[in-house]
Amino acid sequence: MTLIDRTAYPRFKQYPSAKELAELYTPTVEEIKFVKSRVRSHEALLCFMVMLKSFQRLGYFPPLENVPVAIIKHLQSSLELREWGKAIPSERQRRNYQQAIREYLGIKPYDKAAQKLIAIVVSSAAEVKDHPADLINITIEELVKERYELPTFNSLDRLVSHVRSITNNRLFQRVSQNLSSDEQAYLDQLLLGETSESITTLNLLKSPPKSAKLSHIKQLQTKFNQLMTFGDAKRLLSSIPLAKVKYLAAQARALDISEFQDIKLSKRRTLLLCLLYESQVKTRDHLVEMFIKRILKIQNNAKERLKELREKHLTQTSELLDMFAQVLTVSKETQDNLAALGEQVLSILDEHGGTELLLLKYEEIAAYNTNNHLPLMWRFYCANRKMLFSLVRSLDIHSTSADESVINALKFVLDHEHKRGKLLPFKINLDFISNNWRNLVVKEVEGTKVLVRQQLEICVFSYLATEFKTGDACVVGSESYADFREQLLTLSECEPMIEEYCHQLEFPSNPEDFVEYLRSCLTLLATEVDLICADGKQITINEDGEPVLKRLTSSPEPKEVEQLEEKIRSLMPERSVLDILCNVEHWLNWTRHFGLLSGNEPKLKQSAERYIFTTFGYGCNLGPNQTARHSRSVVTSHMISYTNRRHVSTPKIEAAIRDMINAFNRFSLPSIWGTGKRAAADGSKFEIYENNLHSEYHIRYGGYGGIAYHHVSDKYIALFTHFITCGVWEAVYILDGLLKNLSDIQPDTLYADTQGQSGPVFAISYLLGIKLMPRIRNWKDLSFLRPSADSTYKFIDPLFKDVVNWNLIQLHWYDMMRVVLSIKAGKVMPSTLLRKLSSYSRKNRLYQAFLELGKVVRTMFLLEYISNAKMRSEITAITNIVEKYHHFLDWVFFGKDGVITENDPIEQEKRLKYLDLVASAVILQNTVDMSLAIQTLTAQGYPVNHRFVAALSPYLTRHIKRYGDYVVNLQNIPQPFESAIPLPSEIFET
Repeated sequence: MTLIDRTAYPRFKQYPSAKELAELYTPTVEEIKFVKSRVRSHEALLCFMVMLKSFQRLGYFPPLENVPVAIIKHLQSSLELREWGKAIPSERQRRNYQQAIREYLGIKPYDKAAQKLIAIVVSSAAEVKDHPADLINITIEELVKERYELPTFNSLDRLVSHVRSITNNRLFQRVSQNLSSDEQAYLDQLLLGETSESITTLNLLKSPPKSAKLSHIKQLQTKFNQLMTFGDAKRLLSSIPLAKVKYLAAQARALDISEFQDIKLSKRRTLLLCLLYESQVKTRDHLVEMFIKRILKIQNNAKERLKELREKHLTQTSELLDMFAQVLTVSKETQDNLAALGEQVLSILDEHGGTELLLLKYEEIAAYNTNNHLPLMWRFYCANRKMLFSLVRSLDIHSTSADESVINALKFVLDHEHKRGKLLPFKINLDFISNNWRNLVVKEVEGTKVLVRQQLEICVFSYLATEFKTGDACVVGSESYADFREQLLTLSECEPMIEEYCHQLEFPSNPEDFVEYLRSCLTLLATEVDLICADGKQITINEDGEPVLKRLTSSPEPKEVEQLEEKIRSLMPERSVLDILCNVEHWLNWTRHFGLLSGNEPKLKQSAERYIFTTFGYGCNLGPNQTARHSRSVVTSHMISYTNRRHVSTPKIEAAIRDMINAFNRFSLPSIWGTGKRAAADGSKFEIYENNLHSEYHIRYGGYGGIAYHHVSDKYIALFTHFITCGVWEAVYILDGLLKNLSDIQPDTLYADTQGQSGPVFAISYLLGIKLMPRIRNWKDLSFLRPSADSTYKFIDPLFKDVVNWNLIQLHWYDMMRVVLSIKAGKVMPSTLLRKLSSYSRKNRLYQAFLELGKVVRTMFLLEYISNAKMRSEITAITNIVEKYHHFLDWVFFGKDGVITENDPIEQEKRLKYLDLVASAVILQNTVDMSLAIQTLTAQGYPVNHRFVAALSPYLTRHIKRYGDYVVNLQNIPQPFESAIPLPSEIFET
């Protein structure tokens, strides 16, 4: 049985608003005329109209006793009937009314043809989707499209579940029958619970990666080898869409061994196969990440060693410099007497040990008195050599471009892995290596160039790590390091979409006109800014050509704001976090999104209470044990952890958050704080244990941890959060949050700090129609591009360092549009591409085109930035909202000193989603209480100024209790929040 709350099956609102009554239930003149032509009495007229408007709204005929009184009264008023007719039509009259309404609206009754249609639709959709609620929603959409009357929900649910079950059983049987006896035995042994290292178990499949230590890489390599003894699982799942495979793998991940035993054999093996496939894919990703991190560690160790050697030889360097100073002094004093000069120089050299010793000291110091750390990498590489070779051999690595020089060099190195000699024949193309590497790798022996084997290995592995990061190398069967080009739309798919998309964004739809349009925009803006900056009120340029912006002065906050906040706080009732979650549950029923991953109805007693306890325990970081200890024995730690594992997933939490955001957006108060068209992105560090792949040391924040990257609306509520490693540049995820945000608040302007900008980010955001406005700390170090070489400016000319390469943008315009249209179509996320485009690739011309376009867009932004003090002030104000949100989250996430004690990346991200869920609930409750308080103050005659209200925020916490016994009381029903939505009109007039 599927819960109706999780579906789009239409139902009445028990308390429809006046606006909804007017828009949805007010009969038209034609409808009144139609109804009056069929009935005569007032009671029949009202009954007929109620049935008509109900059917129009729902798509089926509900029992008249289930129609809300507010709707009946509204229709009574619309029909100008004095008395409320309560007469219920007879069965015969009801059938006649229904038939007349179907004919009037052109709706077909639900019959066997409709059932057949449902069977076809569900059997097709179940090949891709699996959740019953999704299938029911697809069925409803198809029935409405084909103009069919909707059946009762129970009938629809039974039919959909039956067809889904048949379709899935066929799929499970098909997959199971294609398994060989050895493959069946492999999958069955996963549930044996053996502890032998040679046997793959269910726990091994689920085990998260550890940190990139040498021993952990060996463990992960062993795990991958054990997984691959089965063979590539993809070949057995090729007939199943990837979305379905991921859904089945998520179900399998939530089950333990005992729960698997209760599942039918064919389904059990299919679930395990999907989980095995997912584990193989993820393990390839983790191996590549560990390879990259290990190479980076070797490079960093070599750099640190170089610093140590410099300091070690600092004394010798000083001695040589002192001696050289003496030689120069003598040379100046005896420059006319060469013989005397020579004698004194020889004397100085002898005093310091002689020529040979000084030459040795010079050579020793000169070797380390550079920035070249490459010669020192071998000592740190040699201990990792065997492991790195084994890791690379286990992966199927290919080049993503026509240039395969690195891949060919890798094959050459692998072929000579077991050679003992120090030198190898020079039989490969090494044009891709730098001069520093070439001096180490290439050596001339007796007039013949040869390769130094040890240095060649380190060199090739270093370049391979860079190729992985830039996307110039890919791994077959990976996800994060797959060939991203395969995820893009084809050019033939893009061509019909370009003109309409460009029309929406008001861009020219061909490369020539686009370049000309962009050139004219840059030319016009640069000319305008040159005139604005003439008076020196915005920016001045000193004699050295360095620009200096006029400092913004922030006005102090009026004391009336603090007084108003204190007045509002005094009227806000004291609440606990659990009270707030319960209130929001009454208003929104947000726990309806939680439930078994299979989509079946949860077999939990008082499931809503269990979900609220689980959300509170994880969202405030108390964990299941501490939450259970303070719950007065209502729940146990096992109940909470079981609920988290089996009933809650990241998408389910996001759906609950979305309900809260949409409800929050209905209030008048947030519209005073912001427009909803602006959002800011920034990251905050959360401490996590070191023994996992997500944990890295962050120089800027200090300490080990991960980054919660938040997108926060100018209305103060968070729209989306990513959990990323400290080593990832935050700009990679800056656009994902806006595209993954499916709430009613849809920003088109994005603010960020310095971390949130780069050339490709500016380019992609521009082509997506998103205005990027980062707060750039060292903006004067960035290049302003001239529209043309002959473009000169009277006041701001020193800012321009280069000229736009319009030909590069025009040449790759279609390629860039292909990327953007693929993002809009949901084929690929911006982060997938920005990971490849965030660092320089000598091969990737697409990167260079995006970089050039981004520099043009960034130049236009910087020209506005330096000439518009109001814009600079706005950027600071919006980005400060995210900082306030970070402090608010620190207060909510009070358990365990804010340390995330989970090593699984999936669970780590869920912790952050739980936190956002609790934070959104508190923000919604505060908005309700603040709105009611403002209404009360206004009614009492207290002057509430619009400007002072705009300076407030919903991050109030002094009235909220975090400690004590934790009690969920769903019997305490709060007043509906609809009364708090509007604010008094006089506030907007002040």
